[in-house]
Amino acid sequence: MSTGMPVDWSSLASQLVDAARRDRPWYLARARELVGSADRLAVDIGCGAGGMTLAIARTMTCGRIVAVDASQDILDAARDHISDEWSDPRVSVELSRVDIPAGTATLRQTLGGPADLVWASAAVHHVGDQQAAVTALAGLLAPGGRLALAEGGLPEQHLPWDVGLGEPGLEGRLHAAQDRWFAQMRAALPDSRRMPYGWTETLRRAGLSSVTTSSTLLERPAPLTDADRGVVLANLAHRVGWLRPTGLVATDDLDAWDRLLDPADEHWLGLRLDLFRLSVRSVHLGVRHAGQAGANPDL
Repeated sequence: MSTGMPVDWSSLASQLVDAARRDRPWYLARARELVGSADRLAVDIGCGAGGMTLAIARTMTCGRIVAVDASQDILDAARDHISDEWSDPRVSVELSRVDIPAGTATLRQTLGGPADLVWASAAVHHVGDQQAAVTALAGLLAPGGRLALAEGGLPEQHLPWDVGLGEPGLEGRLHAAQDRWFAQMRAALPDSRRMPYGWTETLRRAGLSSVTTSSTLLERPAPLTDADRGVVLANLAHRVGWLRPTGLVATDDLDAWDRLLDPADEHWLGLRLDLFRLSVRSVHLGVRHAGQAGANPDL
């Protein structure tokens, strides 16, 4: 069985909507940092359910936001989510089905002019040639425009090292299995190329400068609220279910996870008071300054 299974975005639509609503404070905080008072055109690449699209709309005073995704099912979910929460005519929200970087020319026509802000969250790493994608996105910017990539950071942790079932380090091995899946997923992408340098260097090679990184800590200490405990259980159940058919998680570990995620089992995680949420999200920012030369295509 191939372990580098493609992502079935259609099946994730409702989960993305839930995540967009849950992460609304984070999106709003990032939008307030990124949106300038004179911004009139913004783009959300790989918009998912439109969480950042809505945050940018709430931060801009007027203008347009174009939300872009390659999956029609995801765009449909985003359209419903946005229409439920946005009605201010001063800022229009448009949705467009575009695959980056292949559809960059189409997107440029849709925009009708250079963008003040381009945001891409967990989208570029699904493109075979990540540098080409970032360079294409940088080419959409007006002088003074910013490209923000929400990539990297640290995965969310939930459990003590030893949960009393199976070998200690259970959650760490789940992260390691996900890393192996990610490497195989990327290797299977069309025109897949390794990018042996970090996101800040990617932005520089795309012709941008004033490159910075800002990271945000998410911490929900034990004991969790019922809502946060539900998020942890749903997240772990999803990840275990997603990795199960890949063969990347050992049988003994899967047996332990099945018991930990079974409400009828005495070891069910929902009974524990020591669950927590701890993660780091990073946003890498580059600016196209007036008169700045474009990227070197040979890099």
